[in-house]
Amino acid sequence: MADVLSQTEVESLLAALDTGGKSTPTDFHDTRLTDEISSPVSVYDFKRPERVSKEQMRAFEAMHEGFSREFGAGLSGMLRSIVEVKLVSVDQLTYSEFVYSLGTPTCFNLLESHGLDGHLILDLNPSILFPVVDRLLGGGKHTNTDLPNRAMTEIELRLVSRITSLAITALKNAWSNLCDLELRVVQVESNPQLVQIVPPNEVVVLIVFEITMGEVRGFMNLCIPYNTIEPVTSQVSSDAWSAYTKRAVDERQVVNLETGISQASVEMVVNMAQTVLRACDVVNLTVGDVIQTEVDKDQGIQVCIEGRPMFAAKPGVLKGHKAIQIEKTITQPHDVIEAKLKSLESDNPQE
Repeated sequence: MADVLSQTEVESLLAALDTGGKSTPTDFHDTRLTDEISSPVSVYDFKRPERVSKEQMRAFEAMHEGFSREFGAGLSGMLRSIVEVKLVSVDQLTYSEFVYSLGTPTCFNLLESHGLDGHLILDLNPSILFPVVDRLLGGGKHTNTDLPNRAMTEIELRLVSRITSLAITALKNAWSNLCDLELRVVQVESNPQLVQIVPPNEVVVLIVFEITMGEVRGFMNLCIPYNTIEPVTSQVSSDAWSAYTKRAVDERQVVNLETGISQASVEMVVNMAQTVLRACDVVNLTVGDVIQTEVDKDQGIQVCIEGRPMFAAKPGVLKGHKAIQIEKTITQPHDVIEAKLKSLESDNPQE
């Protein structure tokens, strides 16, 4: 006699008929997917490549912690009030993401850097800028939460330029161990979308600071495009950036170094002339023979120090000894280049 199907087996057969005879996914498959998802996976966005390494980001953080302290001390002295500037974050993102993250209006300062051959952006949030301007004009005794939603006037921008100058000086000191920034403000805009210094997908380093003055606080953003700092990235990632300030020069070490170098011996060679002779002519040379060279007698002779031509001299006799008289210093190629660069800078003085 055939076995009787139980109710559970009947329901299973009906479910198989409804699905076309295909079995449902097993619990084992779901568990495997769960294990794969829970495993540590590093997400990488190819639209936003991380061109600045973590070591370089730490170096930027160390540099601008010193900047925040110096800038905060300068603001406190200018406003005669306690102002705290704190480094909030150092991140890398695209230029379009940075621009669209800013509000409008704002104080968008475009800085030109001759030391980096590029531009930087210093953005000051109106939430802290208007109270600072109010303080500079003699107010600031009472906290005003109703801030104007407008672009800054010409008078306010002149006052803001004093704050920007403090930030530029502090940035120059913070970067002095890396390069000479030589920053200057070339443009100030209230709408950040009007300034396009790099392509929208270009990677930038965004450094955010929080400025606190009493009960008022706001943010300041420093945006550095990657193509601006690319020539110096190898120096930024070096271990020497553990100390972001230069050590003071020890005068005793300078004197000891100069004394030691001044006593060192160097080789001096006087080249009378150069010519080419056949071997048979050299064999037949006798005392009193004259050798013709291609060097004119008025051209003088060349004096080399450690293999490098340094002086032009004239041969002679002094107290019965053969001697030379130094007439002039031979101009080196790098001296000519420096002289030309200085002449160009004098013809085109910086504004």
